Amino acid sequence: MKQILNHLFEHKTFSKEESKTILTNIAQGKYNNSQMAAFMTAYCMRNITVDELEGFRDAMLELCLPVNLPSDELIDLCGTGGDGKDTFNISTLASFVVAGAGYKVAKHGNYGVSSGCGSSNVMEYLGYQFTSDAGTLQKNIDEANICFLHAPLFHPAMKNVAPIRRELGVKTFFNMLGPLVNPARPKNQIVGVFSLELARVYAYLYQKSSKNYTILHALEGYDEVSLTCDFKTFSKGGEKINSITDLGFDKLNPEEIAGGNTVPESADIFISVLVGEATTAQNNVVLCNAALAIQTLKPEKSFADCFYEAEESLLSKKALISFKTLVGA
Repeated sequence: MKQILNHLFEHKTFSKEESKTILTNIAQGKYNNSQMAAFMTAYCMRNITVDELEGFRDAMLELCLPVNLPSDELIDLCGTGGDGKDTFNISTLASFVVAGAGYKVAKHGNYGVSSGCGSSNVMEYLGYQFTSDAGTLQKNIDEANICFLHAPLFHPAMKNVAPIRRELGVKTFFNMLGPLVNPARPKNQIVGVFSLELARVYAYLYQKSSKNYTILHALEGYDEVSLTCDFKTFSKGGEKINSITDLGFDKLNPEEIAGGNTVPESADIFISVLVGEATTAQNNVVLCNAALAIQTLKPEKSFADCFYEAEESLLSKKALISFKTLVGA
């Protein structure tokens, strides 16, 4: 690890194979906590390269506990996190809206590291029992149109780095990896990223894949459509700046989409959206992200049509039914 750290401190990069080997060694516990903390910290101070991200991704997927689900039908809505914006759990709620609209979702999630309440925090608090059992996950998809894949159950590398990530409390390259390493390997994906540079790296990786994808970055630094500003998307159709006013929305203040300070507060917001007691701002942000996911699956549809589908799912309580079916409420 000394050589690896010196390599980083000299502002040098790693090849795809070198990156894959390093992450494999991390997963196998070959480095001590101080060395891993130093390694992760170095990536907080420099941009990751395409080769490095691809190597880290390949190692994680090779090491992960595979789960055999109908990947062609599935979509994942997952952000990198690490944007420092402390919004409520928008992509998780959008996942239930998409499921309520009749599409199959394999939501990859984890506990919050740089934010107070990740998707796993809120799901656990609201009664969901994490599982890696393929039969249970398939049953969830059949009955609720959605399954939830809690990352640490599937990725041995997480076991060694999770305590260090918690202690650091800032985004690391593991944030960048989260959306890339869904163990169900869904063929459809909408990915929010916290920086434009990373969005371009992601776009390059996804261009080489057979996935249907939308990579999005809100220009004020959000890893989701925030409606506080315009947002950029990258897809098979190219890259595009999306104006929120052209889409028919007024600009929101960041406070309108803030999350709770605690997990219970975040869970209260989460449920208020599903039961129809949220603000218009909260609803619209969730629906915009859900609409983009639906449009990723059905690119021939207009954004307006996809928004209408998402809205019908939320207002008819189909999204709530999907949630209740999943958690067994």
